Amino acid sequence: MARAPVTPTTSSESAAAATAGRGPARRQTEHLKCVPEPRAVRERIRQRCDEVGPRLDKSHPLSKDAMESIARAILDDLQLPEGFVGWTMVMLASAFWRDQVAAIPPARRLCLLPHCLKHSEQCTAPYDEFGLACRNCGACRIGDFRALAQQHGYRVLVAEGSPVVMNIILSGSVDAIVGVACLNVLEKAIDKVLLAGIPCIAMPLLSDDCQTTRLDEDWVREMILLRHTAETGTTRTYVHLMRAAARMFEHAALDRYAPRLRGGPRLSELNGQGLAALEPIAATEAIAYDFLARGGKYARPFITLAVYDAMTGGHGTGAGGAQHVAQLPDAIFRAAMSIETFHKASLVHDDIEDDDAFRYGVPTLHRRYGTATAINVGDYLIGMGYRLVSRESRTLGPEVVSDIVDSLADAHTKLTEGQGAELSWRDSRDRPLQPIDALKIYALKTAPAFEAAILTGIRLATSHQPYLAPVKQFSRNLGVAFQILNDLNDWQTDRHNKLTAGSDILGGRPTILWALALEGLDAPGQQQLRTLVADQSQPAVNRINRVRQLYQDAGVFDKARRLVDKHQQRAEAVAEQIEPAELRRLFHYLMDTVLERPSERSADAEPPSAAAVVEQIELPWGEPGKPAPGTAP
Repeated sequence: MARAPVTPTTSSESAAAATAGRGPARRQTEHLKCVPEPRAVRERIRQRCDEVGPRLDKSHPLSKDAMESIARAILDDLQLPEGFVGWTMVMLASAFWRDQVAAIPPARRLCLLPHCLKHSEQCTAPYDEFGLACRNCGACRIGDFRALAQQHGYRVLVAEGSPVVMNIILSGSVDAIVGVACLNVLEKAIDKVLLAGIPCIAMPLLSDDCQTTRLDEDWVREMILLRHTAETGTTRTYVHLMRAAARMFEHAALDRYAPRLRGGPRLSELNGQGLAALEPIAATEAIAYDFLARGGKYARPFITLAVYDAMTGGHGTGAGGAQHVAQLPDAIFRAAMSIETFHKASLVHDDIEDDDAFRYGVPTLHRRYGTATAINVGDYLIGMGYRLVSRESRTLGPEVVSDIVDSLADAHTKLTEGQGAELSWRDSRDRPLQPIDALKIYALKTAPAFEAAILTGIRLATSHQPYLAPVKQFSRNLGVAFQILNDLNDWQTDRHNKLTAGSDILGGRPTILWALALEGLDAPGQQQLRTLVADQSQPAVNRINRVRQLYQDAGVFDKARRLVDKHQQRAEAVAEQIEPAELRRLFHYLMDTVLERPSERSADAEPPSAAAVVEQIELPWGEPGKPAPGTAP
């Protein structure tokens, strides 16, 4: 049978394919994640992907949509069912990146193995913050693969998913990933890892049953033993900019870009002596700098750096990107750093207003030092943010500084208005909440963060006047869609940040889900909903489960997902008109990563445990403890 052409061959064609395939991202994908059986079928698909991969344009990462389009064409060509799309996408991605993984020395590669390969009954290995601490006891294949990888110089991690992997990548210790995981995990990795432009090859498990996991062992060995070869080309990547954003908040970088005025030891240097060991005037500064360096995803300074880079030629994402980013003027980094100080200030104040217990896996500032001290630290961070920009008039020019400060002040004001509206409604629960009211609060609380980060990056490079309207529109729709997804996350298996599913409803937050429920229920249903939230005598689990049922009756989850689709489509329409091309590509990348769907399993299909315990892990776009529904710039 003649083989039809199945690949776009240019970056423009790839982008066109991705755009054409864009649409509502919400859909069920379980039926697309079947493992081909028997092995002969897998071999046919793998071989075809190995033929197609080298023909793809490597200048930019393949989008998830373009990858799926090509995978479907391959399956059509082979006359195989669409259920193999997920598996084929993994093979295609591996073929796309294989040469670039090979060009990276094994000592700079991370071998990622799934802990579900362990012998569940005999394994005595403990878990630490990095995953399973394998003891190479020989009871399962983990030890064999681990030993093989270590023998060839790899760093090895036995853990699930992309969160910890992204942190390792951003630390700068590795530059490529060789992984084994189930298709569900690999699907998420495409969003988190591959779209960022991180070289990665993977081999899917043959089952997602953690008790009886199977795999093509010879293919895994072949993947680990991939020979180091000369570099043949480099795909554009955001890794260098992401690393720069994270490294700005290491102690040495903080001392460079934002020297401490009061000096003295850092909190980490007090050996448990507490604030009493500090000179009182230096205490606020010490707490603020410790909080800045403590953790988070540093997404906002990344956006500013990436926008600036896109507006100045995109050199930070190309070959030699690390060297280019390292040579950026300090003023650029200080402006990006200011975005994070405002964000961190908003987290401090938001934690107080919601009386949250944890942030970054440790007690929140107001729980550790008292509310008054925490408020003061948040205020200090705001002042620090303005100072970082205002003192760059000589290097950036007074007009540039004035415009950036104005953008920050506008975002700061909108945030407080949105937060004030939320608090006002929360403290007066008998006040009616319409869906449009919730969306207005989201637009004020969440969108300004994206807007300020983008406009700052643009203004550092050129005039921002032509971009004001489209950036505001893009940010508004991106922010609203993001916040609705955050609400839906509250009803999923809650790994990110909450102690229980449905915690927003118990916290009295005015969410779009609540507003849609009130709109969709009859009068008795509305009254029952209000009573359930207010009645503290019933167990939380019972209340949450009944609220879920009422939400299902009102069609809340599906309505909310349709709203996400609508706002995402509006953001995409703006992005398609943005120039230059590098900025347009960045906008699409932000949508693909920021608007990650909670789970392909719908919130109303399979109720998770209402008592699910939080996992304190770092996520590239989501923070442990509790990501604020909206954030400062």
